[in-house]
This record gives sequence, C-alpha cells and structure tokens, in this order.
Amino acid sequence: MASNWSPESWKSFEGRHLPEYADKAALASVEKQLGSFPPLVFAGEARALKADLGEVANGRGFLLQGGDCAESFAEFHPDNIRDTFRVLLQMAVVMTFASKQPVVKVGRMAGQFAKPRSAPTEKQGDVELPSYFGDNINDINFEDAGRQPDPERMVRAYSQAAATLNLLRAFATGGYANLRQVHQWTLDHIGRSPWGERFAQTADRIGEALDFMEACGVNPAEVPQLQGTSFYTSHEALLLPYEQAMTRRDSLTGDWFDTSAHMLWIGDRTRFEGSAHVEYLRGVGNPIGMKCGPSLEPDALLKMLDTLNPGREAGRITLISRFGHDKVEAGLAPLVRAVKREGHPVVWSCDPMHGNVIKAASGLKTRPFERILSEVKGFFAVHRAEGTHAGGIHIEMTGQDVTECTGGAVAITDEGLSDRYRTHCDPRLNGAQSIELAFLLAEELNLEAAGRKAEAA
Repeated sequence: MASNWSPESWKSFEGRHLPEYADKAALASVEKQLGSFPPLVFAGEARALKADLGEVANGRGFLLQGGDCAESFAEFHPDNIRDTFRVLLQMAVVMTFASKQPVVKVGRMAGQFAKPRSAPTEKQGDVELPSYFGDNINDINFEDAGRQPDPERMVRAYSQAAATLNLLRAFATGGYANLRQVHQWTLDHIGRSPWGERFAQTADRIGEALDFMEACGVNPAEVPQLQGTSFYTSHEALLLPYEQAMTRRDSLTGDWFDTSAHMLWIGDRTRFEGSAHVEYLRGVGNPIGMKCGPSLEPDALLKMLDTLNPGREAGRITLISRFGHDKVEAGLAPLVRAVKREGHPVVWSCDPMHGNVIKAASGLKTRPFERILSEVKGFFAVHRAEGTHAGGIHIEMTGQDVTECTGGAVAITDEGLSDRYRTHCDPRLNGAQSIELAFLLAEELNLEAAGRKAEAA
C-alpha cells in the first residue's frame, strides 16, 4: 500500500480541471450517497486486468482500448453500447487472428464522462458561461443554469455506468462474443465498406479453423475461451470527488481500489509534479494509464513512474503516447530509451487521436484518418528501432455510422462531415474506419513478430 496516502489526501495537492461546486453541502451529500452505493467493479477484476497487462508489458500481447470521447446522457442506448462493443470485438479478432497474440480489450465506456477543457469558460456573443466539462458535471447546452456544475449529475452518471457495465458483462459472457457468431458482428455500414469484405474473409477462416478443431474431436462449444471474452472498462480519473467516493478497501488484501472502473488514466493536462490526480492514483491498486505528450521530458516521466509504481509491478502502468503524426518519432524515442534504460516494466500504447485534431473549412473539428495511420506507423517504427514492444492502441471510436473523421476507405470528405456529426466533444472513428485501422495494426504486429524471429535466429 502507498505510504502517507488516503482516499482524500489528493485535496492537499494542486487540482487542475476540477469544477467549483457552489453548493458545498449538496456536494457532500452526493459524495456520501455515492460512498454507500455498491462498487461498479471488483478488486479481483482489476487484478486480473493488471495480470493481463503484465503479459503485454513482457511482449506477450496487445492492448486494445477504445470508445467514446465523452459518454453522454442523451446518447445512452443499448444499441449504441452493443455496436461499440462489437466493433471492438471485430478489431480484436482481426489482430488476434493475424498476429497470433492475445488482445486485451478495454472500453472507454461505463464512466468516460468528464473532459478537461483548454479554457474554464466559453463565450458566445456577449455571453460568457462555464465551459462544458462533461455530462457528469454540467450540460452541453449553452444555458446559464445547465452550465453550472451540479453534483447530482454524478449520481446519474453512476446509474448509467452501472447499466452499461451490466450490459457489457452480458455481451461478453452470455454468448454474444462466441466465435461461432463472428459473421453476425458486422454492422451494416461496415459490411458496405471495402474492409467489410476483408473481415468476412477473416471470419470464414476462423469458421474453418473451428470446423477443423471439431473434426479433430475438440468441441468448440466446450471450450470456455471460445464462448466468451474478458472485457474491461476504463476512463480518465478526472472528477476526483466522484473517484474518491467510489474508492473501497479490498476485503481480501486490505488494499484500496477505485471501483468506478477497472483501469483509470491521468491526462496530459493533469500529469505534473504536485498533481492532485497523481496523488490520488498512486494509492489505488488499479492498473493506471498516463498520457505522454510533447511537453513531457524523460526525467519527469521517470519521476512519475517512481511515484506511481515504486514497486515496478508489471501491468501497473500503461504509457499512452499522444504526439501528432509529425512529432511522434522525434518525441517518443527519448521517452522509450529512458524507460528502457531504467528498467521500468510498462505497456507502451499509442493514442493517435489527440495530437491530430484540425479544424475543417466548415469550422468543425476533425481528425484526418491518414494522420491517424501515420502516427500509428511512427509509433511502431520507434519501438522497432529501440527494440521495445509496441503494446497497444488507444482510440476514440464508436459503432455508430458517424462522419467525424475525414478519410479512410469510406472516404469521408470535409463537405460530408456535417452529415452525421454527433460527438459531444472530439471527433471519433466510425466502425468502418476502426476496422481499417485494425488491419493496419495487424500488419505492424506481424512486422514486429518477424523482427523478433529474425533476431532469435
């Protein structure tokens, strides 16, 4: 257990991007209410994810982390949860089948509500109001009453997260993830894309492999690993009053865990020396992610690793790089070298989304797909050059047929962005673009495996 730590010790540190609640009594009441609610996840599940990520850190697997930029109350619907889940399943199948590596599946789901913003206020005309910080804090509509931080929104976020988790667990273990159903996972809009046909070919080969197993006397229906899957949840641990209220002691070990998600991460804007967010997360036993951008120096990263993982536990830390397609190779290499030199066991994951936001001619924010692919290729190139394992991908995506990121085989244009632009925050990949990315990842993983084989020879 972390020394000199308690679930509320973060309050003695600098907390950035935290809302200021006008009614302190209402906040205290909500915190007490949340503290009495059942945990959303269990310590044993978080430990299982840490063990899986430990395998990835040792070069024996790959982390697939994806989901909404920011979940919303308005778009809460079982179909949206199902469709994002099955696109993640499709991506994992493509990568597993091609690379022969296990893929650890983690959703940005069931809690990804709060978002840091570049400015605390937003101005429209002569009116200035608090910025929108996510549905668990305030309302996206530009109205004075809704933009005031409201602690009651945390209760609604908890309820939505609980319902989402319930459905995800049913999908993962109730037969939906059965590999015999692989053809049924394809959404209509993905099936119409060029990558839909390629996925169908992969599904055919999986079916043939299962038929072969059955012919050899191995009944796939009796193999648990083929009937379901492990699926974990994650979100940025930004709203610390909520995270503190969801912190519980593990009855088996006495260690503290944040029971709001299996994995939490620290954003690029809240990762600094003396950070309240770092102080909070150093004391919980969950796997922790940390965003690493252009502002992070190697020495500062090493200090952060010593703070968050002093015992150097494999699977505890995932470093999520976010540089931009034109900065990733120069920016990431010094960090990788420093971590390798000091022997810290980490999962290196690539976030190719946040460094590649541009404003289209229409005024809408977008992320060109070719820049996303370029950053992924640069990420793998750095790890090949440094002899380290490119261990994961972290993307903002959805199963909906949105038009938010330009390009890809579906050829979304600047002019077409407004057709189905539905995000509450940043642009997301749609299902077809996500599958296209999965095939690129499979190719890169195969290149990495070929390099390791050549070295061994």
